[in-house]
Amino acid sequence: MNESTFPGTEHVTDHLSGRIPGHQPTPEPAQPFSTPPRPVTTPRALPDNYAEMPKPTAKLTAEDLAPVNDPNGPRHKIGPTGRPLPDLPVPQPPAKTGPAQVIAMCNQKGGVGKTTTTINLGAAIAETGRKVLLIDFDPQGSASIGLGVQPHDLELSVYNLLMQRDITPDEVIQPTRVENLDLLPANIDLSAAEVQLVQEVAREYTLQRVLDPIIPNYDVILIDCAPSLGLLTVNALTASNGIVVPLECEFFALRGLAMLTDTIAKVQDRLNPKLEIVGILGTMFDGRTTHAREVLDRVVQAFDERVFHTVIRRTVKFPETTVVGEPITTYAPSSQAATQYRDLAKEVLARCPAG
Repeated sequence: MNESTFPGTEHVTDHLSGRIPGHQPTPEPAQPFSTPPRPVTTPRALPDNYAEMPKPTAKLTAEDLAPVNDPNGPRHKIGPTGRPLPDLPVPQPPAKTGPAQVIAMCNQKGGVGKTTTTINLGAAIAETGRKVLLIDFDPQGSASIGLGVQPHDLELSVYNLLMQRDITPDEVIQPTRVENLDLLPANIDLSAAEVQLVQEVAREYTLQRVLDPIIPNYDVILIDCAPSLGLLTVNALTASNGIVVPLECEFFALRGLAMLTDTIAKVQDRLNPKLEIVGILGTMFDGRTTHAREVLDRVVQAFDERVFHTVIRRTVKFPETTVVGEPITTYAPSSQAATQYRDLAKEVLARCPAG
């Protein structure tokens, strides 16, 4: 329905709209279109805490970055850590099994890739013909889930092995779908061990005591530590020959590194003088961001050759492997992520020649 339906209403409409009856308004001249000026922004300064680490010496360009040990890539390229890429030999199968190198994956900050690294590094080492045992030492049981074991279905776990003298390792260790890779699983029961061990004599050596009988049966034993610096983690460090520190290329993870190195020094001094840092591993690296490159560069400046040349980049493949319960080396064997963990295995075995 419109105005012409009711004659005589046109004057009311003209009055409400401010128009003069019978008068046609003169169109206003068109105004030229102009874009408002963009505000000038200054680069945001880094937090003051960054001053605690040495400043980066150089900026990497995109063409400087190349995958570590890429057989199709140029060997003279600079890697993500800003150092020349090593040309590591392919590890040969050992002449005999054992004794095992015991390596703890440790970082008190959660979400830095400890479990992902433990699973995939273990699988990559197992591909070289070495017998590998993966110990899930986190009450969350993430490493067990990542290898297809449901923690709530376990009748025996590493908790029983720690707290019950009549349980043997052979009763708890399970084979996985990956050849040469075994698992010592864990579930929420392990959280009770931290409280119960306080009353034990030589409580820091409990894990070492249960591992001593099986060290001759493996070439490498990897311990997936809980994201804390509590008694369970101290047990893992006391039982280990070496430690790998997965470090997310992010500022908060960088800040926690000093606390971790202090704990390692105390364990070396008071409990395990044989403990050595095998390497610091950059994880969740995104070379497109300045922040990730700066964090990695500052870690290299501070720890030099202790930082692995291999860097684990971000990928959507890792969450998918958790769902299917297998490592990236079998789920997507030709992916860049699988190649990175195989490169990491070469570096770890080169730094631990007895393994």
